[in-house]
Amino acid sequence: MKSVLIVDDHPVIRGAVKIVLKLEGYKLIHEASSGSEVLPMIREHKPELVILDLNLPFLDGLDVLERIKADEVNCRVVVFTSQEPMFYQDRCMRAGAAAYVAKSNDLEHLHKAVHAVKGGYTYFTQLPTSSVSMSTLQRSEKQMIDKLSDRELTIFQHLARGMNNKTIAGIMHLSHKTVSTYKTRLTEKLNVESSVHLRDLARRNHLI
Repeated sequence: MKSVLIVDDHPVIRGAVKIVLKLEGYKLIHEASSGSEVLPMIREHKPELVILDLNLPFLDGLDVLERIKADEVNCRVVVFTSQEPMFYQDRCMRAGAAAYVAKSNDLEHLHKAVHAVKGGYTYFTQLPTSSVSMSTLQRSEKQMIDKLSDRELTIFQHLARGMNNKTIAGIMHLSHKTVSTYKTRLTEKLNVESSVHLRDLARRNHLI
């Protein structure tokens, strides 16, 4: 019998996703609450589908996607996350995801995504690209943010939320010095002068 794996650190979200999956006929539903559990559980249960959040403890969702792709694991991934699609959807597509659904949408979108992916299709949001829908400032800031690596983007968000270097180092299993280096690099790449400006930039672009 085909199985599915839900990866999310919030039990309530996992419960809601489980309802959607049961409607799609899945009976073997496994659950993980951290990124570090995913690969071992995929190897053990061999799910045909993974519903993956991006905000995960120990190993974030983008890292998980890259590892699934590198391991050439035979499963399809639906990203179900609160992260802003404008900055994360393309990254997830490049990393091998078959669908991207924002948690701000109702669960019907997740249901449609799961149904599409089961049928061999993909499911992604139509993103605004025209000059009419984005201001000059938004376009230039998006271009700067798009040039960040996945790890730089994650650290950018942590810093914008007010976390100090030590806390970020603990969450991401990096050294304090490494985080400090990333912080310096981010202020240069994003052309900001302080943590306050970093936070303002993140807010303007709905990253926090």
